[in-house]
Amino acid sequence: MAESNQTANQVLEMSNGDNGLGRIEIAPEVIEVIAGIAASEVEGVEKMRGSFASGVVERLGKKNHGKGVRVDLTEDGIKIDVYCVIAFGVSIPRVAQKIQDGIRQALLNMTALEAEEVNIHVVGVQFDTKDTKNTESDFASEV
Repeated sequence: MAESNQTANQVLEMSNGDNGLGRIEIAPEVIEVIAGIAASEVEGVEKMRGSFASGVVERLGKKNHGKGVRVDLTEDGIKIDVYCVIAFGVSIPRVAQKIQDGIRQALLNMTALEAEEVNIHVVGVQFDTKDTKNTESDFASEV
């Protein structure tokens, strides 16, 4: 199994035994991207919360897969915080559990690392936005 430790440059260093081939370093941004993609793939997650700057960058055409994810490398291990907006009508605890499971599995499969904590912060609920004005006027014209 892989071991991890924190360095001054905020890079996660892994060792897979003493094979003499070199070191493997994983930046926290990579973990953010993995967690962001895994979370956004869960059914019931409408969008991930980002900052103003990430919103501007997305409008210019660059997709930010790490949006809404914060990774902390501590002495205890990797702590991941996910900030997301959930669809109206779904079970929030069930969706949050699926997000946690998906992130843990993706992180383990791609990096052989295990997260100490995966915290889900639901920052909003997305309602269906149907255009009721058009529906009412169409109905009125048919009658």
